[in-house]
Amino acid sequence: MISDLFSNNKFRLVCLLWIAVSIFCWQYKYFNNRYNNYSIFAGVYHHTIAQTNLYSEYPAEYYDTNHYGPLFSLVVAPFAVMPTGLGFFLWNLANAGILIWAVTLLPIANNRKILLLLLTVIEFANTQHSIQFNPVIAAFIMFSFYMVEKEKDEWAAFFIVMGTLIKLYPIVGLVFFMFSKRKPAFILWCAIWAIVGVGLPMLISSPSFILQSYADWYHSLSDKNIQNIGLNSAQDLSMMGVVRRITSNLAIPNMPFLILGAGTLGLAVLRVKQYRFINYRLQVLALTLLIVVLFSTGSEPPTYIIAAVGAMLYLMMQEQPFKGSNLAFVIFIGLIAALASTDAIPAFIRKPYLSRYAFKVWPYIAIWVVIVYQLLFKNFDHHLEKLRIVFPLRNKMANKESELPQAR
Repeated sequence: MISDLFSNNKFRLVCLLWIAVSIFCWQYKYFNNRYNNYSIFAGVYHHTIAQTNLYSEYPAEYYDTNHYGPLFSLVVAPFAVMPTGLGFFLWNLANAGILIWAVTLLPIANNRKILLLLLTVIEFANTQHSIQFNPVIAAFIMFSFYMVEKEKDEWAAFFIVMGTLIKLYPIVGLVFFMFSKRKPAFILWCAIWAIVGVGLPMLISSPSFILQSYADWYHSLSDKNIQNIGLNSAQDLSMMGVVRRITSNLAIPNMPFLILGAGTLGLAVLRVKQYRFINYRLQVLALTLLIVVLFSTGSEPPTYIIAAVGAMLYLMMQEQPFKGSNLAFVIFIGLIAALASTDAIPAFIRKPYLSRYAFKVWPYIAIWVVIVYQLLFKNFDHHLEKLRIVFPLRNKMANKESELPQAR
């Protein structure tokens, strides 16, 4: 039960750790005047109000440009209207709280939720240090899964559509349509929320400006996709980026990799007979959280909080996550890969080797292969149907069964 989780002292301590990370990153960035990304975010709201191009450069306000959709103006509005220090502070706390909330809704044992949060804290620190929106993006994907599980398709559609109109990644939530028991309602609500989501920013600007902004957003993303590719780029930490870096060939196209990612996910969800198993459905969720990062040229170190949650979700579903190859994944993903792009690794190692060859991505590719293979070929165990109790109780139940009188 979620109420039991919030009364758990270990859970409270992990939440305090996440909050402490958020506050530390805030004070470090704010008092050193290094909060450019937050200025970009707040600027989306102010430029929407002023009806000035959302994707132009504004060197007097910040460097770099915005790459979020017009609907983001309303998401950031409550923070943007506050004094910068307070708005930025609450922004960081909101990113932490929303992702923690999403993790609490997962149908796995409470002790595994606590471990998941603990093992992703370094990646969370990375994204908070870079002042990103990625924790909420991960949460939107998880919320859409949860709402389908609860047969609340109208809210599943809400998180998918609204998330997509903010940053394209949550569109992968459409795969959960396959698990819906109310498919016509799901489709209808997607259409309704699309109209609402496109129209809402018009309330603080104008219809013509918002429609033009969507066209501008498309061109902005197209240009950024080209700019991301480079052998020493901070972006393109993707599967195709790894291949480009290893081969030193920037001409390697994205499309074959995108087909691979979409194709394997599509084949996995064709196994309709496995739908009844919650561990199968959760593994599909884990896969979606991985592929939006592994197959995006826009992926950079702070994006990996999304993939880290997916990878750790998969590992926390295992009966023995700290043994054998599972433990290796926990160490490489939760610690080594998480630190690979940080100052914790000396620059003379990090830059010419780890960064140059996108080492951070490799453990995620490996676990992606494992997850895809299992989704394509594994017969999921019906004994794991209720993951919320299986992990703490399964061994005890097995022991009790072994104590029962044997038939003679």
